[in-house]
Amino acid sequence: MLSIIVPSYNEQESLPIFYKEITAVIQNMDTDYELLFINDGSKDRTLEILKSLADQDSHVKYFSFSRNFGKEAAVYAGFCNIHGDYAAVMDADLQDPPSLLPQMLDILKSGAYDSVATRRADRSGEPPIRSWFARKFYQIINKISDADIVDGARDFRMMKREMVDVIISMSEYNRFSKGIFGWVGFRTYWLSYENVERVAGETKWNFWKLFRYAMDGIVNFSQAPLSIASWFGIGMTFCSFLLLLGIIIRKMLFGDPVAGWASTICTIIFIGGMQMLCLGIMGQYIAKIYLETKGRPHFIISETNCEDAARVK
Repeated sequence: MLSIIVPSYNEQESLPIFYKEITAVIQNMDTDYELLFINDGSKDRTLEILKSLADQDSHVKYFSFSRNFGKEAAVYAGFCNIHGDYAAVMDADLQDPPSLLPQMLDILKSGAYDSVATRRADRSGEPPIRSWFARKFYQIINKISDADIVDGARDFRMMKREMVDVIISMSEYNRFSKGIFGWVGFRTYWLSYENVERVAGETKWNFWKLFRYAMDGIVNFSQAPLSIASWFGIGMTFCSFLLLLGIIIRKMLFGDPVAGWASTICTIIFIGGMQMLCLGIMGQYIAKIYLETKGRPHFIISETNCEDAARVK
């Protein structure tokens, strides 16, 4: 069986088109399947449409959150509720082409790989500034972390049940799926395809949300920011010692009074700002620890048509 996980947030325009496209593809595949739609606290008619699809198709399972928990929680909820030997994650906006599913499944059935991941061959149609920041993010996180994250990687991927079980066992509250997929390892085949525009509706990811998501990825998979803060403190202490030594020597040799109050104030403000920055970096890590120690569930399912669903996890 193939389980397809579809996180959905305010996708009332896309869902009917997506359902039509994916069923047309998957019914021609020689496999049983289930479609797991995760309604992530949508405020439109998403849940109503999912109920309608479930009434007419027994392959459709829907899980509706009690509120918006985020895409990462939706993906995790899908993993916790699959029944298939293979699992695929894809978006409902058809930016992840369903036509790739047969090829992905054939690659996994060959036994040479445990996962088939997709990446965009280019970033056509994306704003240049956003593309530049995205490329820099992938460059930075691959240098400072041990997670293998390919530039242009999508959440759209298919994997064997063994890999899914390992991902479920990583029950951390602060999740970053791209990093988790790379961190767990396994043999991965990368499948490139041309960028596709949304079929309907509007993207839920603005620049600020993407920036926060990138920062979460860096904090979750690297201690480099903490190391940078520590080394900066050591460096500034060393520089301060050298400057103090220079002032003492100047006073002893030339007897000049210490001048430059404006530059002194600027230096104090600069160092104070850097101290606040370093405290902010440490605060981010402490906040993550705080959320982890609470032990709150990743998601709460308020409504579903699946009797054996993991409603809270």
